[in-house]
Amino acid sequence: MQTSPHPSTAKAILIGGLLAAFLDILDPIFFFYFRNHLDPIRIPQSIASGLLGRAAFFGGIRTALLGLALHLFIALLWATLFVLAARFLPFLRQHPVRSGLFYGAFIYIVMNYVVLPHSHVTPSRPTLAVLINGILAILILVGLPISLANRRFAPYPHS
Repeated sequence: MQTSPHPSTAKAILIGGLLAAFLDILDPIFFFYFRNHLDPIRIPQSIASGLLGRAAFFGGIRTALLGLALHLFIALLWATLFVLAARFLPFLRQHPVRSGLFYGAFIYIVMNYVVLPHSHVTPSRPTLAVLINGILAILILVGLPISLANRRFAPYPHS
C-alpha cells in the first residue's frame, strides 16, 4: 500500500474514523434486519441508549441522530488514539493488517468490558451468531480500516 503524496495526521484520523464508523453502523443494520427484521432506526437508538437508557427507543429520529453522532465520535476517538500511538510504535505502521486486527480486538474488549458495563445499555447475552458477528465486525470493519488509513495517510519522518 502506497502512502499519500500529501500525508496528514488529520486526514488519517478523519478517513480512518469515518470509514470505521460507516462500516460499523452498516454491519448491525444489515445483520439484524436480515436476521430479525429489526427496524434499522433501532441500531443508532441502541447506541443512544448508552446515555439515555431505554428512553432512547422512544425518541424517534432525534435519538437515532444522537446515536449516530455518538457512534461517529467514538470511531473518531479510536482512530485518533491509533494514529497518535502509531507515531511512537513503528510496529503499528509497519504491519497494518496485523496491528489493525489486534487493535480491533483491543477495541472490542474495552467497549464490551469497560465502556458498556458503565453505560445505560441494557445488558444482554448474545447468541453465538451475534457474538461472532460482533467480534468480526470490530476486527475487520473498525480496527483494520483505521490501521490502513493510518498507513496510507499519516505522515512519518521515515516513510
